[in-house]
Amino acid sequence: MKIIAALSRQKFLWVCGLLAACSMIVVSAGAQSVAPRISSEINSAETSVVRNSLHPLAQAQYDAGRMPADRRLNGISIVFNRSAAQEADLQGLIAAQQNPSSPLFHQWLTPDQFAVRFGMADADLSTVQSWLEQQGFSIDSVARSKNGIHFTGTVRQVEQAFSTEMHFYKVNGTQHFAPSTALSVPSGMAPTVLAIKNLDSFRPTPRLITKKNLHGKFTQAGTGEIVFSPGDIKTAYDIMPLYSAGFTGTGQSITLVGQSGIQVSDLENFQSDAGLAVKDPTQFLVPNSGDSTVVADGDEAESDLDLEWSNAIAPGATINFVYVGNNLNYSAFDSIQYAIDEKIGIIVSSSYGVCEVGLDGETLESSFEQGTAQGQTFMAAAGDTGSTDCYGTSGLTTAQQEALAVDYPASSPYVTGMGGTEISQTNAAYYTPGDGYWEEATGNSDTTNSVQKYIPEIVWNDDESNCGQQDCLSASGGGTSSLFTKPSWQTGVPGISSSITMREVPDLALYASPNWPGYLLCSSDPTLWEEGQESSCTSGFEDSTTGDLTAAGGTSFDGPIFSGILALINQKQGYASGQGLVNPTLYTLASNGVTYSAAFHQITSGNNDCDVPANCSNTDGFSASSTGGYSQVTGLGSVDASNLAAAWPASTIISSLIDTTTTITAANTAPNVGASDTFTVTVTAASGTLTPTGTVNLIVDGGTAIPETLSSNGTYVYTTSFSTAGSHVIFAQYQGSTVFAASPGSESGSVTVNVATVSSGSGSFAFTPAPTPSTLTVAQGSQGTETITIKPAGGYTGTVDLNIDAGSADGALQNLCWEWSDQNSAGDGVVPITGTASASVNLTLIANGAECATDGAVLGSGKHVLRTLRPVNSAKNTGGNPLPMTLAFAGLLLVGFLGRASKRLRGLVGLLLLATVGLAVTACGGVVTTPTSNPPTGTYTITVTGQDSVTSSITNTTTFTFVIN
Repeated sequence: MKIIAALSRQKFLWVCGLLAACSMIVVSAGAQSVAPRISSEINSAETSVVRNSLHPLAQAQYDAGRMPADRRLNGISIVFNRSAAQEADLQGLIAAQQNPSSPLFHQWLTPDQFAVRFGMADADLSTVQSWLEQQGFSIDSVARSKNGIHFTGTVRQVEQAFSTEMHFYKVNGTQHFAPSTALSVPSGMAPTVLAIKNLDSFRPTPRLITKKNLHGKFTQAGTGEIVFSPGDIKTAYDIMPLYSAGFTGTGQSITLVGQSGIQVSDLENFQSDAGLAVKDPTQFLVPNSGDSTVVADGDEAESDLDLEWSNAIAPGATINFVYVGNNLNYSAFDSIQYAIDEKIGIIVSSSYGVCEVGLDGETLESSFEQGTAQGQTFMAAAGDTGSTDCYGTSGLTTAQQEALAVDYPASSPYVTGMGGTEISQTNAAYYTPGDGYWEEATGNSDTTNSVQKYIPEIVWNDDESNCGQQDCLSASGGGTSSLFTKPSWQTGVPGISSSITMREVPDLALYASPNWPGYLLCSSDPTLWEEGQESSCTSGFEDSTTGDLTAAGGTSFDGPIFSGILALINQKQGYASGQGLVNPTLYTLASNGVTYSAAFHQITSGNNDCDVPANCSNTDGFSASSTGGYSQVTGLGSVDASNLAAAWPASTIISSLIDTTTTITAANTAPNVGASDTFTVTVTAASGTLTPTGTVNLIVDGGTAIPETLSSNGTYVYTTSFSTAGSHVIFAQYQGSTVFAASPGSESGSVTVNVATVSSGSGSFAFTPAPTPSTLTVAQGSQGTETITIKPAGGYTGTVDLNIDAGSADGALQNLCWEWSDQNSAGDGVVPITGTASASVNLTLIANGAECATDGAVLGSGKHVLRTLRPVNSAKNTGGNPLPMTLAFAGLLLVGFLGRASKRLRGLVGLLLLATVGLAVTACGGVVTTPTSNPPTGTYTITVTGQDSVTSSITNTTTFTFVIN
């Protein structure tokens, strides 16, 4: 009080303004976790170029003309970077999470926690979203991590918004599309933009190679054909002792990523033929990526082998499949990002890659950092064209294709890169059944589990000399990254050169050769079939007509296999929630000579030189170390799984949480299109009498998680309907609490419903009786409800899609929104009509600008905006007094002055701020606000249009009067 008394009136006003400003900061801090970074106006007249936004293959020599202006591009993404402070914070967190002496060791974040700490500010997201809408785009969704916005628009809108032209490009006979120039965005938001994605159709390629010259049967009398089956790998890499000890991967979850749908019958055949229990994977179709489509050009086969072999090694683990649909601007890299953003699986394996030179500058590093902080472990194939990883990459120059290069994402410091080995082609003993390594088949039966012991490996290199074709290259990728510096953990093992300052690839290697001896798989993708082959695995592993096997090779097999081995290690050593980046542990174990000899198979022979002169002017690649240790072709070598698991440090995280189990059931497993269905989620405790509480996330058809709160009896009832026929899957994920552990696996409860099509195409419908009331009157700032009734006629049965239109008044109805509400319409204006009974829905019109004008108020609420304008700034429109802002600024200066003048005052100023906030707001006349305008008063005609969802000619309209007073 003495300090205040001593202040002049002017100084008191300064303090008053400061405290008013502080009070606003305190209030906003509760809702805003990070500070906004977009401070200037988003003005499209002032733009900046987005770095690395021109794809390297969008070259004039391949140009095939402009894209049609009205073509729609779905699911475009604007991805945001992190501030320097956020990035430093994240790097510090990741280091602490990997440090056993840190209290943050293995304390993983959820995606929502990551968003709060490392995502964009809500205000920034709203600002960018408003700008996108002003350009004519429709908003699809905001990334769960709050680091991106997904939107849809036409080619014309893309060209105008980002100052470019969209062109077709024909590269090696295949047509693609991409922007023809680098993209630009308004300068006001440019510093926050990392990339604009999903504007081109160039996709990464699967890393698998077809097995050549495979005829007859394997390990059978008379032919002696040898191919790896799951049982062979389990013996060769000493996995069987882990199974005997009860470790099968239970409680772990492995996610495989792809860019094609699958036929689960192939997976089931593989499991049956290999003697495994039949278990289908949990599938997630990436939102906005199009319809699920089977792409039988190698993509389907890639997905098949990834799913089959990861499940074969870890049969107790949850196997997830995240894939993209038929929108060509989506790829397997989008599958990786979605698996991270929704934390699907604690081990994620990718068999897709691009050589580093062929990248368009848009790496996945930001996402990999997020996944690592969430406790996810990443595997990736190191490539199958030897040291010249860019060879065969369409559009690159000859020099670029022949240069030494490594594959991405295997080269990422956040990924375990998997190279390849093979069995020596010159040692006949390794291939002779009954000679110690393979069991000899007897009679007419195949021996599927015929390996007797570990078979020594060399570097995989099956290059065919003087071939002159891309598929003549068949060797393990490996070398030095041109993008990433050497991580601190890549040290301590003989063979790692201190003079190399960049990341060395790979980290591990497993059998990968397609011919020496290759791997079995089951796939309906004819890309891998032999000439004349008619089917796959229709008689055991063979084609029932020709007797052919389906087999392949490549580093594609190694990621899924080691993912399975790691799931066994995680279970054995108590890593229930994952380990995040495992490379530090791998290199630490390998740095111990005794452990290295027991847990790793050192590869001492072979290289990944380019042995096809027609393809490479420089044949030198990388060789295995003759004395063992690390090499830039097989990494640390292959593994003895049992010994590696025994040497792996046990988890020090002790959990006293009660285990839980989550189930979900459907009231109707075969509902009609548009018909409501009820799903009951139940979370039960493994022990005790307490009932689990907290949040359960619902995921419908692989979409964004919907958080819901359990009732007091541990259940949640969810009601929804489906607008399309076919299979739909709902997953339930219990998130745990301070008492209860999250249910094992990332997706612990699931149910599938098969939605039947309701026929359409004949008859008609009418809006009878007329909308009630005929005149809907509401006050500004309130809302009212209109009842719309649909009556079928002429035997009509179908689904009616409803929409509304205000006609010429659309421009006048500022900040009006509406929503449908009825148990039959599921809140989306889709009304199923079955039988002869009428169906009614309620249309609520909301004349409240605060509820309708802001993106945060409408997004995800079920409301639809008729027309959204910017909020009205009352201070600006009325010539508001600038004094409060002046006082706030002056107050800041005053506090700085007082703090510098006296240490005693420095402490008292803080006390003053806390003690007199409320008094200051009152004394200074409050805070200037920016209210949102309500729709104007007046009388309007609202038209409701109904149209059959299948037959567009079946339609009808009705109107009612809407009055705002």
